[in-house]
Amino acid sequence: MHPTERRYTSDVAFTPAVKLEQERRGSRDGYAKMEERGGWRSRVDDQLRDYVAERDSFYLATVSSDGHPYIQHRGGPAGFLKVLDDQTLGFADFAGNRQYISIGNAAENDRVNLFLMDYANRRRVKVWGRIRFVEDDPELLERLIVPGYRAKPERAVLITIEAWDTNCPQHITQRFSEAELAPVFHAYEERIAGLSAEIEELKTRLRAGQPGDERFS
Repeated sequence: MHPTERRYTSDVAFTPAVKLEQERRGSRDGYAKMEERGGWRSRVDDQLRDYVAERDSFYLATVSSDGHPYIQHRGGPAGFLKVLDDQTLGFADFAGNRQYISIGNAAENDRVNLFLMDYANRRRVKVWGRIRFVEDDPELLERLIVPGYRAKPERAVLITIEAWDTNCPQHITQRFSEAELAPVFHAYEERIAGLSAEIEELKTRLRAGQPGDERFS
């Protein structure tokens, strides 16, 4: 089915075969009601814009000409995936292992899927779209480069959104990055330093025969 022939945005995933399985397994009525209410979103709203700005990684899936999927992890500083307009995401493609599987797949089939995970808050966003690798466009690349990030950008990657949706948090195991844990560790370190100073002060008083802190009497 061509994108222009889709009745609902969710048809990008809910093919006739998928809908048949939903019917057989009892979930079609619920998804049909979702479709009638407007279905999945296809434009970037404030919720998605803020969510994308916080991500420091995502999973990107392309498919080869013979239908074999390929999933890769993309990472960088928080916000390296950027919202360029209400239907376009973009990021700078940095030098890697030079296999060029995603680029080769996109040359024959430009369909793409993104999984944007927020492990700390047990959230995920799925994006369906079309991918394009843009060479020799320094102005575009300048918009996508994260200042201060020491990596060599080779090209720009643009993703035109066709549909996006959120998932429930079920079965997402919480994980935290070093940056997310840093404030917690800092608070504990300050507390430990404060307690250590109090202990040393008490030891000094005891050695001098002075009364200790009334809290410990």
